[in-house]
Amino acid sequence: MRGMIRHLGPGRVEGMGLRTGLRWKLSAAIALVGALVAIALSLVVHNAARVSMLDNARDLADERVRIAQTNYEKLGRPNFPNIKIDDSGLPDALREKVSEGRRATFVSDRRGGVPDIWAAVPVKGGHVLSLHTGFTDRSTDILKDLDQALVIGSIAVVLGGSAVGVLIGGQMSRRLRKAAAAANQVARGEANVRVRDAIGGVVRDETDDLASAVDAMADTLQERLEAERRVTADIAHELRTPVTGLLTAAELLPPGRPTELVLDRAKAMRTLVEDVLEVARLDGASERAELQDIVLGEFVSRRVAAKDPDVEVRVVHESMVTTDPRRLERVLFNLLANAARHGKPPIQVTVEGRVIRVRDHGPGFPEDLLAEGPSRFRTGSLDRAGHGHGLGLTIAAGQARVLGARLTFRNVRPAGAPEHIPSEGAVAVLWLPEHAPTNTGSYPTMP
Repeated sequence: MRGMIRHLGPGRVEGMGLRTGLRWKLSAAIALVGALVAIALSLVVHNAARVSMLDNARDLADERVRIAQTNYEKLGRPNFPNIKIDDSGLPDALREKVSEGRRATFVSDRRGGVPDIWAAVPVKGGHVLSLHTGFTDRSTDILKDLDQALVIGSIAVVLGGSAVGVLIGGQMSRRLRKAAAAANQVARGEANVRVRDAIGGVVRDETDDLASAVDAMADTLQERLEAERRVTADIAHELRTPVTGLLTAAELLPPGRPTELVLDRAKAMRTLVEDVLEVARLDGASERAELQDIVLGEFVSRRVAAKDPDVEVRVVHESMVTTDPRRLERVLFNLLANAARHGKPPIQVTVEGRVIRVRDHGPGFPEDLLAEGPSRFRTGSLDRAGHGHGLGLTIAAGQARVLGARLTFRNVRPAGAPEHIPSEGAVAVLWLPEHAPTNTGSYPTMP
């Protein structure tokens, strides 16, 4: 047992925590409060009814003893049922009261909690006239019926409170789930989604305040991103003219190694400027696909053969798709360029239905790219760094969004190998949609 407890550290205990919904927590709280209130009221009502019945029984016994006393003083003998003279079983507390010359009543409990009613009065000759009765069966039945009614009422209160808690908690839970879903859509970049509109409802509560705060934050972030995009696009646009002039001037230089270096750097700068401008346009979400029907396997085979004949293309299953050939070619070439720059040969392209896979046999994608997706000007870990600006995969992902497609990344490891074992290659998978994107810019939701 000690060995088992030793393995349950704080992290494990925290990970084993139970996750319950708001409706069940609220229902349990209302049920618990209802049960406590019902129990308290039941005890109060039961005791009040019992005391009232005992008081009535004592008053009745006292009345009988008073009548019996009058008859005894007139006749010299008791002539009333259950009346005794100098009863030896008279309780001591009652005997003391009577010895003081007072008429009194007393209640004692027998085994099982059944009360005994005593009444006594002193009479002439130093004798004590007493009456001993029990709690009547009718009173006992009334108490039992009352207890049964209280139990049924308490159960009804608990169940009713639980039902109300489920209804109220369910409504709040639905609003919070809608708010969370809308917030996740905003986090995925859907700028037209608003949390306040998603939760709806007429009654305003704290959920609406939370939704308004999230919407305000999303609007602020969107404005900042839009401002950043405009600045990036303006800078890239303004750089195109001087970079083009620089490239033209470099081409007029006399042949030689210095001229080749200048031309190479000028072309790299022009490519960078064009890529930054393309990323800015894709971030603006204003790009639209120009759709055509193509045979996917044939299209990929021809484009890859023209780009790099050494890349192996395998068509497992041919299919006809409606997409933008120019943008599809851009995605395909960027994936091939990334595989050639950061991976190792052989590079393989597989077409299966609407799915295109590009695999290399290098060290694999960095973990941050697998977790967060492509990011501009981030070239990955040390084993895949040092070349490029991180824009190739960013552009590929942006063009895939315009096509309504989904681009995923994963590493290839031996079956059952732990995480620290080096990867045997990287795989980028492009999932083309079954239905083409519409001209309004809305795209089908991928599974």
